[in-house]
Amino acid sequence: MKRFLFAAALALAPLSIASAASDMPSAAPAAEGLSASKLEAMSTAIKAGQFQKITSVLVARHGKLVFEAYYDDGKPDGGMEARRNTRSVTKTVTAMLAGAAIDRGAIPNVDAPIKPYLKGRPPAAAPDPRKDKVTVEDLMTMSSIAECDDDNQFSRGNEERMYLIEDWVGFYLDLPVRGFPDWVQKPADAPYGRSFSYCTAGVTTLGAVVQGAVGKPLPVFAREALLGPLGIEGERWQVSPLGLAQGGGGLGLRSRDLLKLGQLYLEGGKWNGRQVLPASFVKAATSPHANARPETDYGYLIWLQTLGGHKAWAMSGTGGNKVVIVPDLGIVAVITTANFDVRQPHAITERLLTEHILAAVEP
Repeated sequence: MKRFLFAAALALAPLSIASAASDMPSAAPAAEGLSASKLEAMSTAIKAGQFQKITSVLVARHGKLVFEAYYDDGKPDGGMEARRNTRSVTKTVTAMLAGAAIDRGAIPNVDAPIKPYLKGRPPAAAPDPRKDKVTVEDLMTMSSIAECDDDNQFSRGNEERMYLIEDWVGFYLDLPVRGFPDWVQKPADAPYGRSFSYCTAGVTTLGAVVQGAVGKPLPVFAREALLGPLGIEGERWQVSPLGLAQGGGGLGLRSRDLLKLGQLYLEGGKWNGRQVLPASFVKAATSPHANARPETDYGYLIWLQTLGGHKAWAMSGTGGNKVVIVPDLGIVAVITTANFDVRQPHAITERLLTEHILAAVEP
């Protein structure tokens, strides 16, 4: 998400291992097959500015926290207790909440049309029966029929235009139907039968759909169904001018909280032995449903990539903020940054992951 930047500054911070304050057990890197010296070399490179403004790095393997460092410790809005605005990482959280709503029967399945859950709204502009058929899965896979593309400054649905008005859900619902000229791949011709177009407004609307389905504010449901069971406290939601919690980005969580969310997916929806999300939903969420770009697919609001030769699932936000799950290695890594004004921030984060974190795995 491009708006709502939290201030953060790069500072030197010592390498540390998780303290007893965390409810994820800790271990020395070597005990879980990671090279401590390579992780220390990573920390040295970060402090030297080789990866620009990295603010925190956490690594867990086999469910144990083996590395934790904060590079803005002692700064305002920095350190272990900082609520990190990791922008569009929030989108994956919104998908989790949709899965929780389905698990509770509030939404029957991912094929459910969204319109019945958005009651009491004025008629949408540019009415079209195809818009009435948009489903929960369409929004979770960034492949609805709406003309909405955050990567295109000319798009009617670009998120920067959404922030200029007060009704963000109305913004999405009023969008015209997307066109597919000859040079644009049509859904029928695309991998998985969906044409990907990154759309924050659609995920904002998905949050409103979940809220309408469960009959309570999104933050209340999130605390009940997801954050509370994971022991996450003090979350900070961004809200629209009309008071809707923003499911499309800006949720403030601690780096350790982000690690828990990644571990939840690695464990098939379980946390501390409790099934928080259905395993079937996690499996579907981390399976490909759309092709986002060459060599990168998209699940349910999560990126499916190959990093260092390993399949990875990535919760990803502007600035290169990431929660990366590498299933075959049993690794979850959190990297938070303030690289909002540098070129190719995602490439910077991915280089840190592949050259240091994954390279620290010992044969």
